[in-house]
Amino acid sequence: MDRFPKQKAFNLGDVVTDSAKVLTEAEKAKLVEQNKRMVTPFQALKLEQDVRKHWDLFYKRNETRFFKDRHWTTREFSELLSGEATSAVEAQPEGVENARHATKTLLEVGCGVGNLIFPLIEDGHRDYFIYACDLSPRAVELVCKHNLYDERYMKAFPCDITSEDVFETLTVGSLDIVTLIFVLSAIHPEKFHMTLATIFRLLKPGGVVLFRDYGLYDMAQLRFKPGHKIAENFYMRQDGTRSYYFAETEVSELFRKVGFDVEVNSYIHRRTINPKENIDVPRIFVQGKFKKPDAACSRSVTSKSRTRRHYWDPRDDDKVVIHVGKMVSKLYLRNEGECFNI
Repeated sequence: MDRFPKQKAFNLGDVVTDSAKVLTEAEKAKLVEQNKRMVTPFQALKLEQDVRKHWDLFYKRNETRFFKDRHWTTREFSELLSGEATSAVEAQPEGVENARHATKTLLEVGCGVGNLIFPLIEDGHRDYFIYACDLSPRAVELVCKHNLYDERYMKAFPCDITSEDVFETLTVGSLDIVTLIFVLSAIHPEKFHMTLATIFRLLKPGGVVLFRDYGLYDMAQLRFKPGHKIAENFYMRQDGTRSYYFAETEVSELFRKVGFDVEVNSYIHRRTINPKENIDVPRIFVQGKFKKPDAACSRSVTSKSRTRRHYWDPRDDDKVVIHVGKMVSKLYLRNEGECFNI
């Protein structure tokens, strides 16, 4: 009898856990080997300066062929299902004609070529006004050319979410849902805080962030050779794009620091088998839901502790200075990864 069913490939199922992967001695040796030749500070700074160019080139090469459509998102995040809406669409920026029957406003950060938003529409979930932004203008152009793109109930626009660009299109407190799916890992770790603070400002009280990204010690992290590591858990891919691998506790802390409540957050361990090609692929993701407190909660003061929740506003800073090397190692002690069809 065959050990595995006779099919092309299959998933052994997800294991949801709060525990990080326990490394074998061989895997520990791989991580030590990565440290023997690090990306130089000059090269790391150049990668940060050219981040838009590298992603534009990525979409020039691959167009719509690289990522699979994400029909799994409604299974993992019930908030995306029709009928889950609780608030009505509010006034949107001038020049956008909203679908009158939309009940929620959604922003996909790092939309790529629409592998999340278009499956939602195909599956009949049309009760949103959808915003979709990406750092790459070429990716946004491909979204706008899609046969399901309709300006009556969606708007795609190029945007650097690590800056305040997004406020040229969206207003503070205008969104019900923000999706952050395999996006934060592509951003420099020193910009994580500002990125999440910007998203916090965009959400209505009670709004949620739906998050999934690469987890600590994912197969992709262990595969990197010397010469690709920028900082702890932060790596450069061959094409110049970058990836960070997150610890579950780190993700929770990042969201809490800007004011979010952690609804749920955990590691997802997944194993995909392809017997025909003798492939056994173990993947690790971090998945969570993070809620902006209701207006009453955000104003409340706890008398016992005599402390008040403070929400960081990126406008408090004149500028964000990007450091490389030692700073990142000290401040961000977790994860990054490689690009796969997901």
